[in-house]
Amino acid sequence: MKKGFTVLEMILVLSVISLVFLITLPNIQQKNEIIQKKGCEALTSVVDSQILLYEVDHLETPASIQDLIDEGYLKEGQDRCPNGGLIEIINGQAEVK
Repeated sequence: MKKGFTVLEMILVLSVISLVFLITLPNIQQKNEIIQKKGCEALTSVVDSQILLYEVDHLETPASIQDLIDEGYLKEGQDRCPNGGLIEIINGQAEVK
């Protein structure tokens, strides 16, 4: 007698796995949006801090994010949030556009 799974058992196991996947997928997508939003808020706070450092060193507010990058206060790519929003300096504060 051979041991193994029947087609019915395989269908049952695959159905359970599919059901668990379908239940968890929307939750994972929602968490990804929250993570991107929090990442953007954190990056904006970092840029605000670097604006203050620039002001202390140069006694003026930087005209753009590119000034912070050129002077070494920020790295390339830190002018964009994880969700793709562009960070700009408006009235001396970092804001996402």
